[in-house]
Amino acid sequence: MIIFSNYLIRKIDLQNRNNKSITIKFVCNINIKYLDMKNFGILILIVGFFSSCAVIRPGEVGIKQTLGKFSDEVKTQGTIVYNPLISRVIKESTKTSNIKLILSLPSKEGLSVNSEISILYRLEANKVASVLENLGQDYESVITSVFRSAASDVCAQFFAKDMHSGMRAKIESEILDKMMINIQKQANGVELIAVLMKTIQLPNGLANSIERKLQAEQDAMRMKFLLDQETLEAERKIINAKGERDAQLIIAEGLTSGIIKIKAIEAFRELARSQNAKIIITDGKTPLIVGESDEK
Repeated sequence: MIIFSNYLIRKIDLQNRNNKSITIKFVCNINIKYLDMKNFGILILIVGFFSSCAVIRPGEVGIKQTLGKFSDEVKTQGTIVYNPLISRVIKESTKTSNIKLILSLPSKEGLSVNSEISILYRLEANKVASVLENLGQDYESVITSVFRSAASDVCAQFFAKDMHSGMRAKIESEILDKMMINIQKQANGVELIAVLMKTIQLPNGLANSIERKLQAEQDAMRMKFLLDQETLEAERKIINAKGERDAQLIIAEGLTSGIIKIKAIEAFRELARSQNAKIIITDGKTPLIVGESDEK
């Protein structure tokens, strides 16, 4: 006869819960005082079965390691039954992970540029065994070390101002390519998605110099715009003056003495129709404007 208490059964349930295994909740509330050997054996089998099951959730993979050797089968979802005495199940996430770093990167002119970096990666489900065998479970530290080396090599080829301009995308791409080459030499199964330089903090002196340069460039562009505007305005006035001159020449060529007399007579007719007082200067014969003094 063997005596069990509620305390011991609840302790087994808590330990299983910490190990992320399926727990026997229906046993916790049963007050068992006496069990015979047969029932005790059945209980041990049930507890042993459930304590040696691992649940693989979506976005995870599980691989069994028996006596230090990884299994060829990688479980993506479901349960894995294993012997806890000689085996264990290692779970790894296959979701996109983000490693955040704050580094001081060297530039071509020898300056240090502080930058906040994000490395996006994920594990290939069918190659998790290769990652664990070659890099271990602390593979993120290896990825970080590879990034530090690649970032230093690439950033040293660019000026500090390039990291703060449109060249940033090119720098990120070259760092990623260099990381892929170095990672593949060590393990196959780490998929590098992107390297993102989110924040760039230039040295104070360089930042002020760049700001002054940009301001000077803006002033030069504004002055050039004003000069272009004045040039266009001068050209417009010249074209307008030439047009008026040509118009006057055309009119002068078409004004003969006969046309002038006709226009003058028409003007006097209009004056004659008016009821207002008028003064007309003449030579005694005709109004002066239509006289023949020019011909004399």
